[in-house]
Amino acid sequence: MSNDQELPESTPPGRRTGRWSYPEINKLQRLYGHRSEAQIARELNRSLQSVRRMIGKVFDGPPHIGPWTAKEVRELKDYLGAADLSVISKILRRSEQEIERKIQDLRGAVTQRPWTSDDLQLLKRYYGTRKDADVSVILGRPLDRIQEKAQELCLAKDKAYQRRTGKAGRVKMPRWTAEEVAILSKMYPEHQNLDIARRLDRSVKSVVSKASDLGLHKSPERLRQMGRENVQSRYDKSSDGEAATGQSGEQPPEREMEA
Repeated sequence: MSNDQELPESTPPGRRTGRWSYPEINKLQRLYGHRSEAQIARELNRSLQSVRRMIGKVFDGPPHIGPWTAKEVRELKDYLGAADLSVISKILRRSEQEIERKIQDLRGAVTQRPWTSDDLQLLKRYYGTRKDADVSVILGRPLDRIQEKAQELCLAKDKAYQRRTGKAGRVKMPRWTAEEVAILSKMYPEHQNLDIARRLDRSVKSVVSKASDLGLHKSPERLRQMGRENVQSRYDKSSDGEAATGQSGEQPPEREMEA
């Protein structure tokens, strides 16, 4: 073969090729809208072109018309602020104009009401990765109430969110002092992370991250208490006629925030 002849493009060693498996397709469906196409390609060990082709196949279909279902509204809220309008349109098979109108409807439905345990779990889930205005729409609560409750719960934006929005260099937590580390080490096994965060004037995420760096763990008794609290929470919701959901009932109340 002459040196001037072009060689066919080679596939990087170890990269998957050929037919997609059902688990791969299911994972693609879960990730699309929450991860970029490049991130999905890395996680699935597929080429970007292969991922894009499969996205076109998986989310292809006739457009949805007519009234929105409750499931569609839940999905719209889940993708709001995480995906571009064009991506949401592809996933829901609704036009971008329809989606914009529905978002406006949701903004108009924002009301002030008591916080429920499900609402608090959703706030913890979404606050770190979304704009406050988007969280307001997702939870259907006024913006100032979202911000007040987030401050009360010592919530903070994730570092990935800060980098994505260009705020990573402006929002920095102060370095941990030896005294703070000592307090954290003493309190972490037996106390709620929220109580620790309030004591140290830090976010819960900061407390969890530092505890992980130090190799700290909750005590067996604290874990048992968390389990009892979770059972009680599910019982209370069942008594009220509400279905216990995986969002707030599958794990102890603090498990999302405790390492």
